[in-house]
Amino acid sequence: MLQAPHRWIRARHGHDRRRELAAGATGPLLASLDAHRRRRGPYSAAGELLRALVPGAWKRWPELVSRHEVEILALAPELRDLVPATRHHTPPAPVAPDEWLRAHPRPATLRFAHGLVEFLDAYLDRLGGECRDLLVDNLHEADPTDQELCVVLLRRVDRRRLRLHLATGTEPIADPAGPVAMSLPAALHRYAVAVRVTATELPELPALPVEELAAVEELARRFVATDGTDDDPRVRHAYQRLDPEKRARLHDERAARLTGTGEWSLRLGALTYHAEHGGDPAGAGAEALLAALDHCVGLGFRHAAVDYGRRGRAVVDWAGHPEHSWAFVSRMATPLAELGRPAEALGLYQEARAYSSSPAVHRQAAYATAMLHVRHLPAESRDSSAARGWANLAIALAGCLPDPLTRAVETVFQQNGLASVAGHEGRLDEALRLVTAGLDRLDRELGPTGYLGHRSMLRHHRARVLSALGRYDEALSDLETVIAAVPDCPEYHVDRGDLLRRLARPAEAIVSYERAMELSPPFPEVYHRRAEARLEVGDLTGAEVDLGHVLELDESQLDAYVHRAVLRYDLGDTDGSWQDVDHGLALEPDNPRLLRVRAQLLMAEDPGAGEAALTELVTAHPQFADGWVARGVAGYERGDLAAAAADFDRALALADSPSTRFHRGMALVEADRCEEALADFTEVHAATGDPEARRQIGICLDRLGRATVRAG
Repeated sequence: MLQAPHRWIRARHGHDRRRELAAGATGPLLASLDAHRRRRGPYSAAGELLRALVPGAWKRWPELVSRHEVEILALAPELRDLVPATRHHTPPAPVAPDEWLRAHPRPATLRFAHGLVEFLDAYLDRLGGECRDLLVDNLHEADPTDQELCVVLLRRVDRRRLRLHLATGTEPIADPAGPVAMSLPAALHRYAVAVRVTATELPELPALPVEELAAVEELARRFVATDGTDDDPRVRHAYQRLDPEKRARLHDERAARLTGTGEWSLRLGALTYHAEHGGDPAGAGAEALLAALDHCVGLGFRHAAVDYGRRGRAVVDWAGHPEHSWAFVSRMATPLAELGRPAEALGLYQEARAYSSSPAVHRQAAYATAMLHVRHLPAESRDSSAARGWANLAIALAGCLPDPLTRAVETVFQQNGLASVAGHEGRLDEALRLVTAGLDRLDRELGPTGYLGHRSMLRHHRARVLSALGRYDEALSDLETVIAAVPDCPEYHVDRGDLLRRLARPAEAIVSYERAMELSPPFPEVYHRRAEARLEVGDLTGAEVDLGHVLELDESQLDAYVHRAVLRYDLGDTDGSWQDVDHGLALEPDNPRLLRVRAQLLMAEDPGAGEAALTELVTAHPQFADGWVARGVAGYERGDLAAAAADFDRALALADSPSTRFHRGMALVEADRCEEALADFTEVHAATGDPEARRQIGICLDRLGRATVRAG
């Protein structure tokens, strides 16, 4: 039976949306949520959902809640009193970025969204029963975190268990500035049925005092009591008409009432809103905005961090509030750059240099400007020489600090920035020297303990430089030290897995990847890496499952389609391989790896069409070695040994590999070119120890009339 579609309700005013939301819910209600970011900031809706579900789930299925601890506590911090934080990389409380050196990775919010969806799926599976309804209002006013979550819900939720009813205004919804992993408007059009609601008259307002000013104040009070979310234009107009001092008093009164609830997430929404519009915007308002900004930087809520920074800058100025001004600039600039807006971040640092004479501001701005040139600015705008200049200025200013301990720590930190510049220039030996000198100085001047975060960051950087130099054993040793000090950072375990694979230890790499999975909400890269490691140990079924999970998390992962198409072809699942080829070519129609699999699939149906497709492939992509290999195999199987050998020659000229040499050796043996074949098989056996290559060496020697070397 067809499942009822998700619904996208569009209405101008809240009373119409709420009416339609309630009318369309036909099954048991899971929750009714308000996503307006002014209520609780990022994840206003998600936090409300978790506060409703987790207490009951904790009583019935504590292992389920513990498995999703990281995302639950990030999205609903109030639940920290109920759900113990057992993973060290989960911040014990909202913290400032300079106290938490390892910020969440760039796609942190997408990981949280996928983790919540998987928690919800498991929760509904345990709950059983008929399909439930989830109502979400004010999605057009939601923070990008809630909007992203709704996109993931639309894509992944099982409609046999949950039906979504998502309500927005009637104006077009725009994705937030900067790159987005998934577009909310596109997802609503693709996965939901639009329901445009006919506007009805606004509900009557309650009886008000006769005096006009008293009536205006009463309506303004109603607007403030909804934390500025009431979309009734009469109420909003009254609020705007009210005397500014009276408005500020209403905000202060509302803030006092909300503070008494003790609900932490209100500090990200309503309390911050009231503080910045209350009687002390440059004092209490700035402090509230800065606290919210710090929390969001630490958790990777980058759009919200930029928003708090913008609002904070509106209530302070450099002349009267230099420390707060720099705090807002410095803490919103990095999220801006990470959202693809580095030019704006660069402008903020230039402003800071223009309005501040603080050596600390100039030191930090210099370092940050160097990193913008290294990591974030478009390629055409990056200037390596400028980056070096800024990094060296930061080092010089750190060297002027009066306290020896602070001077050592800051100088080492700034030198690590210069090492990053050197690494991006390809000067790996210089980068290694700088990082090693920094670690040695910390040991020499500070002793072997203390500043664990700085030491781990430096050692992790050195591990990456060593890996880039091909010194994998040394890199692994550094990384093991980092993990011993900071055991619950998932990225460290992913890097360890990558190193172990480079060292031809895939079974151990799988263990590292699985540890990263335990420590983090799901993300596609770690499943893709485990799939590759599973292929290396011969676990084809496990690899296929992992690649399927990659595509469940992100259907735009072209490499996953490629690898699974090849794997399914090798496993004889031609239907599945065709599906992956079609999906992948829809993303990149001229992808040579997919075109190769397509040609091989065609070979099974029509050898002539398959060979024609391979010829088209090598003509269009003459530098694609695997295309020549595939055509060589087809020629070999057809019996055209000369053509096959020629194709293998072309492939080896592009990319020498034992597999291709083995293929060429087989063609050469059958063409009675045993001397050449012997050379190929000898190289294959030396490189891989392959017993079949050893056997073919014996065949060649026998045909050449030479003594056969004893197998062993």
